[in-house]
Amino acid sequence: MMSIRSNPSPAAAAPPQEDAWTTSHQRLLPHWHSVSLSHQHPTLPISISRVNQFDAARLDIEMSAMLKEQLVNVFSLMKPGMLFQYEAELDAFLEFLIWRFSIWVDKPTPGIALMNLRYRDERAMALGGNVRSGLEGPGLTVAQKMWYCIAAVGGQYVWARLQSFSAFRRWGDSEQRPLARRVWGLMQRIEGLYKTASFGNLLIFLFTGRYRNLIERALRARLVYASPNMNRAVSFEYMNRQLVWNEFSEMLLLLLPLLNSSTVKSFLHPFSKNKSSSSKEDDSICPICRASPTLTYLALPCQHRYCYYCLRTRCAAVPSFRCSRCSEPVMAMQQHGSVVEHKPHSQ
Repeated sequence: MMSIRSNPSPAAAAPPQEDAWTTSHQRLLPHWHSVSLSHQHPTLPISISRVNQFDAARLDIEMSAMLKEQLVNVFSLMKPGMLFQYEAELDAFLEFLIWRFSIWVDKPTPGIALMNLRYRDERAMALGGNVRSGLEGPGLTVAQKMWYCIAAVGGQYVWARLQSFSAFRRWGDSEQRPLARRVWGLMQRIEGLYKTASFGNLLIFLFTGRYRNLIERALRARLVYASPNMNRAVSFEYMNRQLVWNEFSEMLLLLLPLLNSSTVKSFLHPFSKNKSSSSKEDDSICPICRASPTLTYLALPCQHRYCYYCLRTRCAAVPSFRCSRCSEPVMAMQQHGSVVEHKPHSQ
């Protein structure tokens, strides 16, 4: 029997090196560690709606205004102006109540809750953790809550009181007390720096969508969605209704100054159903001011009686003015020669 022997290829014939597996393992081990770590701690970039965050702040302001209005109504029967001197304390008290029953007990404020948001400690997220949707993370710590109250409630109260006290004492106009004037200048610089920093923070917020104000940025308290499947709680029907009525009122404010009441009245006079009463109307009263004219003038050529000022202003405002009684064009005006006798109205 003849055996057929195939010639092996050079690659199959060459045995692998003894440390080939070890070399490949050492080469792929860092890549394997990076892949495993990326699966354990994935970085999910989430985008929180900037409009929702701004709306939450606006709703919180409206809620504070509503509470303040109700509280002021309680003291409406007391001495007028009594609460005016304690307005800063009243605002601070209401802000403290909202903070105490929302942020302090790990709950969102009313505006934040309506926008389906909550505060998250961004410092804890920087250390890594088991992240699935990007919305996980612990709430604010006790220290963050306390600093939030000190800055948002206490800081605003102290600054408002300092401004009112300095304005009452007229530190800015004081030339005899240089210390007061220097303090006033220092306050103006601090306020300017704060406004500049707030404007810069606003630009950064519009670009990144994080931290609406300087307090949130300093505390690393970020607003994230409380539930990934919850829609906005604000009704768009109400918002559309408000937009329609606002546009309608603006249109009326634009058109009403362009309309003349006498022109509209004369235009609608032929369509009036109460023509019998207008025919029996007393001719001795002015049809514009509905009073007895003190300086009687006649509208020509219809010779109906008017007050001089009423007829003069209408003719000056509307060149093509028509008589309010007969709708004839008024071509000229003439003073009445005799004194008007007052007659009782016929029943």
